[in-house]
Amino acid sequence: MTKSNSLLLLMAFSTLGLTLQAQMQYPNTRTENVSDNYHGTVVKDPYRWLENDTSAETASWVKAQNEVSRSFLNKIPYRDKIRDRINDILNYPKYSAPSKVGDYYIFSKNDGLQNQSVIYKQKGLDAQPEVLLDPNAMSADGTVSVGISGISNDHKYLAYNVSKAGSDWSEMHVMEIASGKVLPDVLNFVKFSGAAWIGNGFYYSRYPEPEKGTELSAQNQFHSVYYHELGQPQSSDRLMFIDKVNPLRYHYCYATEDENFLLLSVSQGTDGNETWYRNLKKGETSFKVLLSGFESSSSVINNDGNRLLVLTNVDAPNYRLVSIDPENPKKENWKDIIPEGKNLLKSVSTAGGKLFAEYLIDVNTKVYRYAMNGAPEGEINLPALGSAGGFGGEKDDKEVFYTFTSFTYPPTIYRYDIASGKSTVFRKAEVKFNPEDFEVKQEFATSKDGTRVPMFIIHKKGLVKNGNNPTLLYAYGGFNISLEPSFSPSRIPFLDNGAVYVIANLRGGGEYGENWHRAGMKEKKQNVFDDFIACAEYLQKEKYTSNKKLAVMGGSNGGLLIGAVMTQRPDLFAVCIPQVGVMDMLRFQKFTVGWGWVDEYGSSDDAEMFPVLYKYSPLHNIKDANYPATMVMTADHDDRVVPAHSFKFISTLQQHQKGQEPVLIRIETNAGHGAGTSLSKSVEQIADIYAFILYNTNSDFK
Repeated sequence: MTKSNSLLLLMAFSTLGLTLQAQMQYPNTRTENVSDNYHGTVVKDPYRWLENDTSAETASWVKAQNEVSRSFLNKIPYRDKIRDRINDILNYPKYSAPSKVGDYYIFSKNDGLQNQSVIYKQKGLDAQPEVLLDPNAMSADGTVSVGISGISNDHKYLAYNVSKAGSDWSEMHVMEIASGKVLPDVLNFVKFSGAAWIGNGFYYSRYPEPEKGTELSAQNQFHSVYYHELGQPQSSDRLMFIDKVNPLRYHYCYATEDENFLLLSVSQGTDGNETWYRNLKKGETSFKVLLSGFESSSSVINNDGNRLLVLTNVDAPNYRLVSIDPENPKKENWKDIIPEGKNLLKSVSTAGGKLFAEYLIDVNTKVYRYAMNGAPEGEINLPALGSAGGFGGEKDDKEVFYTFTSFTYPPTIYRYDIASGKSTVFRKAEVKFNPEDFEVKQEFATSKDGTRVPMFIIHKKGLVKNGNNPTLLYAYGGFNISLEPSFSPSRIPFLDNGAVYVIANLRGGGEYGENWHRAGMKEKKQNVFDDFIACAEYLQKEKYTSNKKLAVMGGSNGGLLIGAVMTQRPDLFAVCIPQVGVMDMLRFQKFTVGWGWVDEYGSSDDAEMFPVLYKYSPLHNIKDANYPATMVMTADHDDRVVPAHSFKFISTLQQHQKGQEPVLIRIETNAGHGAGTSLSKSVEQIADIYAFILYNTNSDFK
């Protein structure tokens, strides 16, 4: 394309933009006179009525907002071209690593463009796979998803959860693995639960039946543990644990491989837990406390005889593996199996009588093998810098499987022979792209307080750092969650178009252990926003991009991040895409399981935390300003971060936008917080995101 043609094309896009913006009229969202008094501070909430997700008025508002957004997106000339390119590159078989279950191997596979992956069984690695569960046959639009929640230790049965339209609510069913027969057992009102098989049944967690019409918004209380015996109706299930004093806690059961110990994890948030146990071998019928307090995180990975192997950050911010005698659980009686080191011990799994320890070193995985007593047996060599996961199995297994991936390394499944210590490629994804065309770098920005913040920068080789490259900066920064290197085929068309993709590892995440996490919690949450702003400024200083070309995106807690930084520094970005974000920091704890985030954020009910939250709450910090082009994204069945957060945020933003840039909301139907979203819906969402970014940074799509 000649320089003159490029200029004409750019002028055409700019003219189209002015036309679209001039024609745009946002729905007239009514206000009401509602306010709350927080410890002497009166805060108005004029869009409170949008919290009623089942009202006809809210439904009408959703339809009107979607019509405006859809009209804008449909007029972007290359939007459909982006979608078609994404579909083309996604159309290849995708596998999970197999799990050995008795005589069978169980794995999932998506042929290419199936809405949901299908679960298969295979009797031996050379046998013909058979369909075990096909969620695509459970709904016409692909909005039903399925997940295995637990397999019986005799390998006869599996319990699985069925979720509809992306909701966290699920039904639990049971299948006989050999025959594929679905048993009549159906368990309702299940949420955040596995199936811990003991004897002729399993332990699972559920909530009381919610009041009709409040399923997706009302606060969830009394998460309780039940035992279900096969063949019995749910009404006969035995209540095994309920905390009537503390209704806002999670309770999750799991068991050791030999069924000698039943473990109960008790938490009042998404991170930090108590661990309780029952010694079933001794016939104990009540739980005892193994580890108390919610300031640390621990999990029992298995047992070694009468002792429990526990991965914990008690007195070890980078975690360690300890052996605990449950009869003498005081810390002075613990034995270090894998002591804490300078790097994060991300996970430990057992298989074939060995320990497999996964470390995170500057956000890249290293894996080491140990004997059960902690004696080191060497490193498992990975093919490159990136992420690896798997390695779990049973005591008698001779092999394990793991998956390795990185930004330009499609997920590859390896088979690891425990006796020889050798890895061989088991399955390799065949994606239509050349990894040699791309470059990945890890660079560090310096945050406001001097903290070095890592980020991965991905682009095509030969990129000219002239400040004119459309760039997408993505981050999360919370809940001890790490953003590790991973391959996304839908990212390739964006990168192929000369764009830059950046993932920042902010404080609040888990990349460098619990100290890194705590540096972005509660009263220190502003550190997360400062880290992100520093990364954006670094990318502009180094001429990767500019404030006219930089788009930023994050989901859930990352949606809060984008909402906060765009209200603090609207001058820094060209495009903002907050997805399913926590936007109302004063009321989040009042809906579904929002109370579980209080340990991370604090609560407006606390007089000391209220001013902290009020100072950065995205909803409450919108003022008259020239905001970047913004597309808020949410879904009608999101019962984790209820869509009212996004509804109220966009209504306020549309009222206060003084610039010419569009501020829209895209509300997906029959979808939730993200998990279980059909592939077709995901592709449409990604196409809209890239089209919105490229159009509002005056960029072409070739």
